[in-house]
Amino acid sequence: MNTAVFKERLKAQGCKLTTQRRSVLDVLIEHCDEHLSTEEIYAKVKKNYPEIGLATVYRTVQLFEDMGIIDRLNFDDGCSRFELTSNEEVHHHHHLICEGCNKVFEVENDLLEEIESEIENKYNFKIHDHNLMFYGHCKECVKKMSDT
Repeated sequence: MNTAVFKERLKAQGCKLTTQRRSVLDVLIEHCDEHLSTEEIYAKVKKNYPEIGLATVYRTVQLFEDMGIIDRLNFDDGCSRFELTSNEEVHHHHHLICEGCNKVFEVENDLLEEIESEIENKYNFKIHDHNLMFYGHCKECVKKMSDT
């Protein structure tokens, strides 16, 4: 998302582009391949803006979620994580969650299109979204387990 689009979306919400909001957006863009919690976003923003408060980051993350700039993800670990919204995606991508190191990996292909079509036809049910997570161990954790 470029700054001009971001500023227009904020303006439409009656908000200004503050240094704090821009710094949170910069962290989300810079770490777009990660799934950061609010506390992780705060830690990264604080490196460049030590005066920012955790409450400000929480409010900014909530604003971005309300605006549809980011999506909240729940990986059943008691912590909400966030990623930038992709306007090109009709469905969310799938995630692989390592139970050893808690890393989250994205599966970019939508593996459920055929199954969705079958469900929609069989049950006359219009699906608008789905969420699929696979739990296991990443290659580094598998290697660590085999070395012990």
